[in-house]
Amino acid sequence: MNQEAPQSNGKSTAGLKLPTGALGSGAAAKIAQPHFIRSLAMHFGEAAIFLVAVIGAIALGLGITDYFAEHRYVFAYVVAYAGFRVSDLLVREDAADLPAREELVRRISVQLPLLAMFAAAPFERTYIYGGTSPAWLSALGLLLELLGMWLALGARIQLGFFSSGRGSEKSVPVKRGFYRYIRHPIYAGTFLVTLSWPLVYGAPVTAMVTFIVGSIFCYRRMQAEEATMLERFGQEYETYMRETDALIPTIW
Repeated sequence: MNQEAPQSNGKSTAGLKLPTGALGSGAAAKIAQPHFIRSLAMHFGEAAIFLVAVIGAIALGLGITDYFAEHRYVFAYVVAYAGFRVSDLLVREDAADLPAREELVRRISVQLPLLAMFAAAPFERTYIYGGTSPAWLSALGLLLELLGMWLALGARIQLGFFSSGRGSEKSVPVKRGFYRYIRHPIYAGTFLVTLSWPLVYGAPVTAMVTFIVGSIFCYRRMQAEEATMLERFGQEYETYMRETDALIPTIW
C-alpha cells in the first residue's frame, strides 16, 4: 500500500496510506462514554441482584414465608412493585447520557430515600404500634399502588406512542391521553406507588414524611422539566400549562 503504483501512461502515483493518527479522538470518547456508563450500570445491577438474592436466602431461613402468609397485602405489594420496576425499565426511553460520576450520584440520590422509606414503614409498625395494619387500610394502599402503576406505565407508553419523531425540529409536546388532563402523569403514578407502601403497613409518620419529601421532589423535577419544555416549545407549551394541571386534576 505504501509503494508507488504505475499508471497506464507510465506515470506513477503515491499509494494510499493508511492513517496512523487517532481517528476522531473526540468522537471516539463520546461513543465510548455511554458504553462505559451502561457497563457500570450493569455491574451495579448484578451486585444489587446478588445482594437481594443473599438477603432473600437469609429471609427464607428466618421464616419470611410465614410472615408473608400472615401479611398478604405486604406480599402482594412487593410482588406488584417488583413487576412495576421491571416494566418501567422496559417501556421507558433512555435518558441523555451523563458522565459516569453524575449518573452514579443521580441513581444513589433517587434510590436511598426509597430504601429508607421501605425500611421505615415496617419499623414504625413493628416497634411503635405493634400488631398489623387494619385490613381496610392495607387494601386501600394496595389499590393505590395498582392505580399508580397503571397511571405511570400507561403514561410512559403514551409518551412513546404519541411522540414518534421526537428530537426533530417538527416535534410537538404530547397533549393526548393522560397528558390531556395533567402534565406529569408519570410522576403522579410513581408518587402513588411510593406513598401506598406506608399505607399498606399502617405507618402514618412514614406516610407523612413520604408525602412531604415526595411532593418536594416532584415539584423540583416538574419545575426543571417545564423550564426545558418552555425553552423548547415556547408559547405552545405555555398555553398547554394554562389549560392543564401539573400533578392532580383541579388541585395542583
